[in-house]
Amino acid sequence: MNTRPPIESPSELPALSVAFNNDSSRFAVGLDSGFRIFLASTCQIQTARVFNAGLGLVQMMGNANYLALVGGGRSPKFPQNKVIIWDDSKGKVAFEIAALTAVRGVQITKTRVVVVLQNSVRLYAFEKPPKPLAKYETADNLLGLCCLTDKYLVFPGRTPGHVQVVQLATDSVSILPAHSSSLRAIQLSADGELLATASEKGTLVRIFATGSCAKLAERRRGSENATIFSLRFSPSGSMLACTSDKGNLHIFDVPNLRRPTSSAPRGPRPISPSAAPSTGANPNADATNKWGFLSNIPFGPFSDVYSFTSAPFETGSEPLQNNHNMRRLSDNAVLGTTRPIKGVIGWIDEHSLLVIGAGQDARWEKFVLREGEDGRYVLVREGWKGYLGN
Repeated sequence: MNTRPPIESPSELPALSVAFNNDSSRFAVGLDSGFRIFLASTCQIQTARVFNAGLGLVQMMGNANYLALVGGGRSPKFPQNKVIIWDDSKGKVAFEIAALTAVRGVQITKTRVVVVLQNSVRLYAFEKPPKPLAKYETADNLLGLCCLTDKYLVFPGRTPGHVQVVQLATDSVSILPAHSSSLRAIQLSADGELLATASEKGTLVRIFATGSCAKLAERRRGSENATIFSLRFSPSGSMLACTSDKGNLHIFDVPNLRRPTSSAPRGPRPISPSAAPSTGANPNADATNKWGFLSNIPFGPFSDVYSFTSAPFETGSEPLQNNHNMRRLSDNAVLGTTRPIKGVIGWIDEHSLLVIGAGQDARWEKFVLREGEDGRYVLVREGWKGYLGN
């Protein structure tokens, strides 16, 4: 008989969704009762809105007062096929966008709104009423994968594993054959010039120049298949963080865009992983340190570049969202009623980052990169808390 007390009170509502804003200074949480916005660096509540109904997606417009909301959970506040643009300064709906099928994702900037459906992406001008600008067909995209900056719009292609890159100034579309299997994660750097992708296999992460679609680097997370939870570039774009259902946070070195080779010299920066690629405690050190002379073999995992440091993060005791579960979802699946998202990454600055998760065990964890006695950088968990207890 299990007599241990629960970590969270049974009356505490679970987090249905969690997402950082574009600079990771804040994160928004969708609840069965409304939403909350937290200051990322301290995990303190900045805003709380009670709707007495559920929100399966809450996406912020940077640090502005507008948010994109989609209903979800046991009792959705809004229909599944509508995106609500919420003006939090006035506490009311600014406008809404309706679709014929359930919304799987949404992105928002000061000039554009992107609505992601299972098999298409719709682009609108941010105005009242919203003006349709473009429609793009995609392969099945139950995860709602999409990235939006002022310059680029990126989302899955019509062929599984491919990525469509739209240059918004010219409306030109480039097709990037990133992987041979379906995409699991995509992410743009802060300036939009770098694109990271991972497939449902979860063994490799590829980095591309967004403008030219040229592959700059390939980094190996591990040799066993895994479900990638999140990818996120550091503010300068010199590092890439990755989480997966293996429960590890990995940090990869990213080649300079102007010199796309991992051996190229680097300019000064706060953290220099290329000068110190591994730690003694790191199970996924760089290829040379990990495999010794085997790294000279031109094929297979021996010649791959691994993360220069890693650390475990908390995935909780809830069933995890994985690729098998995603295949069982349908276009009618209600947001916030499937497996909770975990391992969402946000960089506070160039040497510290956060990992947060949804669900009942809604946890905020802070990690920092520190230089060890041997001059190599290690990833250390500095603190954690259950943010729903705030």
